[in-house]
Amino acid sequence: MDIEYLNFQNINYKEFFEFLIRFLFDYIIIYIIAKLYFNARQKKGILFALFLLNIVVFIVCYLLQSIQLSIGFAFGIFAIFSILRYRTATVPIKEMTYVFISISIAIINALTDISTGYGIMVFSNIIIIFSIYIFEKKFKDDDNDKSKVIVYNDLSLIKPDKTDELKKDLEEKTGLRINKVEIGQIDFKAEQVRLKIYY
Repeated sequence: MDIEYLNFQNINYKEFFEFLIRFLFDYIIIYIIAKLYFNARQKKGILFALFLLNIVVFIVCYLLQSIQLSIGFAFGIFAIFSILRYRTATVPIKEMTYVFISISIAIINALTDISTGYGIMVFSNIIIIFSIYIFEKKFKDDDNDKSKVIVYNDLSLIKPDKTDELKKDLEEKTGLRINKVEIGQIDFKAEQVRLKIYY
């Protein structure tokens, strides 16, 4: 009995090229989003999750659309993700938002009906990228600041009305541009205070 391991005559080339075009487009989009993230955050740790989640969700959604599953199944992936919640580490809200965007992009690019053309799919991706770019530029936060805890021995400057003087003194002593100071444990006997500085 003859067994054919690969029967290329059964390949639907139109469907294959449809998959290839969508996948390459999706990959370019997630690459741009990852680059925007890295430029804004300077953190590499989550890039792995952004790429791999996007790719896996895209492939799963694209392959399962052929058996006529509802769009609700695709969004069920979000429920699975919310159960996992990356319990091994505390993930900041902005990183979680980027992961959500990564999954959403995969679903959009895998399941958008292109019977009327690629325009809607392309435009949706452009809107998301443009929005990320604008909001990263307009609403920067202190999450990118580095921080360290120091012991400070001038208790007279830890009063609320001395904040500017405290920052100036710390900048002179550390040589750092300090954005924020948090006051921790105060030892009145030793006349010391623990400060967490963001620079």
